[in-house]
Amino acid sequence: MRGKFLKVAVAATATAMLATACSGGGDDNNEPAGESGGTLRVYNAEPAFLTPSGGDDEPSLYVIRQLYRGLVKYNAETSAVEMDLAESVDSTDQKLWTIKLKSGYTFDNGEPVNADAFLRSWNYAAYGPNAQNNGYFMKRIAGKADVAPADPDGEGPKEAPKPTAETMSGLKKVDDLTFTVELDAPFSGFPTTIGYPGFFPMAQACVDDIAACNEKPIGNGPYKIDGSWQHNVAINLVRSDSWKGEPGKPDRIEYRIFADIDAGYAAFQAGELDVLYTLPPARYKEAQAQYGDRMYEQPGDSFTYVGMPLYQDTFKDKRIRQALSLSIDRQSIIDAVFDGRYTPASGYVAPTFEGAREGVCKYCTKDVEKAKQLLAEAGGWPAGEKLILWANAGAGHDLWLQAVGDQIKEALGIDYELKVNLQFAEYLETADQKKFTGGFRLGWGPDYPFMETFLYPLYGTGAGSNNSGYSNEAFDNLMKQGDSAESIQAAIPSYQQAEDILGEDLPVIPMWWNKVGAVYSENVDQFVWNAVSDADYGAISLKQN
Repeated sequence: MRGKFLKVAVAATATAMLATACSGGGDDNNEPAGESGGTLRVYNAEPAFLTPSGGDDEPSLYVIRQLYRGLVKYNAETSAVEMDLAESVDSTDQKLWTIKLKSGYTFDNGEPVNADAFLRSWNYAAYGPNAQNNGYFMKRIAGKADVAPADPDGEGPKEAPKPTAETMSGLKKVDDLTFTVELDAPFSGFPTTIGYPGFFPMAQACVDDIAACNEKPIGNGPYKIDGSWQHNVAINLVRSDSWKGEPGKPDRIEYRIFADIDAGYAAFQAGELDVLYTLPPARYKEAQAQYGDRMYEQPGDSFTYVGMPLYQDTFKDKRIRQALSLSIDRQSIIDAVFDGRYTPASGYVAPTFEGAREGVCKYCTKDVEKAKQLLAEAGGWPAGEKLILWANAGAGHDLWLQAVGDQIKEALGIDYELKVNLQFAEYLETADQKKFTGGFRLGWGPDYPFMETFLYPLYGTGAGSNNSGYSNEAFDNLMKQGDSAESIQAAIPSYQQAEDILGEDLPVIPMWWNKVGAVYSENVDQFVWNAVSDADYGAISLKQN
């Protein structure tokens, strides 16, 4: 992930610590101290999926990270990459990687967590007909194109060719606890990426009946599901008796599912929740005053943007996108809606990451005259057509999105309409199916700690989270060039050149970088925040009576 970012473990009375990330090995003795036991009640929205291959949204990942464990993990204090289920991840040329696993780990159903468990999971995710959200994370593995051939005309009428293989040629089993991964090209960041949940293993029983596994996951982590997924109500986890690693702190984690963040905040106020990892924008000052000693704050690395549906004719000319961006005064919206907490975005990589730069986007500072000029050069906005602005319901996005619409209307005379009626899971499905009819609100946080995580997954041709439909060969080539550099640091210049292309093309309009604001109840003894995985529920300890 990033070469530099914030990760913290804080006691209720402690102050946050700033840590610089590095890459390297570690052990399992970095868990924060604290009493074990009790039931931790946490806020969550309805997830989209509970399988490693499918879940790529925040509500899903919060659950998956407790049910499953992978090859490496990210240290909560230093951000370093550490071995988790892997004994080692080695390569002499950064193209052929050998992964050795620790022995003795099993899934909740007794199946071994061995080389086969990882190979079947990665192959299942990658296989095109399975349509798994995290399949694109396998893009660097040799043979990925054979199991998921590229669509020849993107969103056009032609269909992608049928796969010529069911498994990737780059994955080879050596023995029960060893497998090799051959990449299409050298990639120094490979060991860092594989801590993302899309690389977690899956049991054979799960792959055999993925729908059943989605409702009642068969995990390999410190917690297991109690019963099954109660859609739109709750997901309850208990400690897994098959987990042989460091046990989680709470005996039980109850994910209470809410349709909107205001209802979640009300539940927290009523004493029904122990952790609320985000806050309604309009209640932030109130929460700060009421829960100041139980409020966790730090500069964040989550990116809010307004995506441009390039699959719609209206948005294909980059001058239209540039004009819209130039019409927005980000700081005024931040001051009015978010009490000045956020940082206006002028680039696509979080300021806390090594390689980040200010001013990459030359169209992210309000300039009405320039906006009018570009709009005129593009032929103007279609007569009688409103700008539709989309966001998911129940998260307070309508407040700031209305301000965006008002500013664009005032600057360019374009009328607008808000469409904020879909719950998050349905909203993500609309994004995946590329059915947005106008600008759409989405956010992005890092999946692993280096700057590539903010670039290819969102803007690479065919990438799983490329919801704008953007495709630029020069961008893709620069990303490949960075991937093949001898080290993560050596890759930065190529990644920065790729980011410069985004700053000109504006496939999405950058808005701001958030500030983390979470609250926890008096029941919490030690609150833990990890900059990659956010609130680390399994590491949070509760006060014991």
